[in-house]
Amino acid sequence: VCDDHSIDVLQLCTVESFASVHHLVSIVTGQLRADRNAVDLLRACFPGGSITGAPKVRAMEIIEELEPVRRGPYCGAMGYIGFNGAMDSNIVIRTLVYDGTRMSFNVGGGIVADSEPAAEYQETLDKGRALFGSFEADSKKNQGAGG
Repeated sequence: VCDDHSIDVLQLCTVESFASVHHLVSIVTGQLRADRNAVDLLRACFPGGSITGAPKVRAMEIIEELEPVRRGPYCGAMGYIGFNGAMDSNIVIRTLVYDGTRMSFNVGGGIVADSEPAAEYQETLDKGRALFGSFEADSKKNQGAGG
């Protein structure tokens, strides 16, 4: 979707650390071809390879076959496209979903050839605890304030 030779990697695999997880972050830029727009770019980029695995299409087929429930917004894309064509988007993770009666969230981890099942399972628990814990902390704060 980009002009040949316009792609530039500004940041490659930089570790960003948070309270319960670490992420590898890369920043890649490019100039869209004149015959392409932001929607074409989204189609080319999503779902992200870190979400599906590779090869992407076959990995998505396997996910569809193996996962017992649909992901809903989890691991999808959220963002906006402005009237001027500017776009900002992200991959939806660590997100609470409220359906009017209950709140839910999904967590997961990337499985690779040398993954250790117990460590991957623990990672999903840690991610869930961190998200649920932030919700719990806010609830306690509101109770203390008379809420």
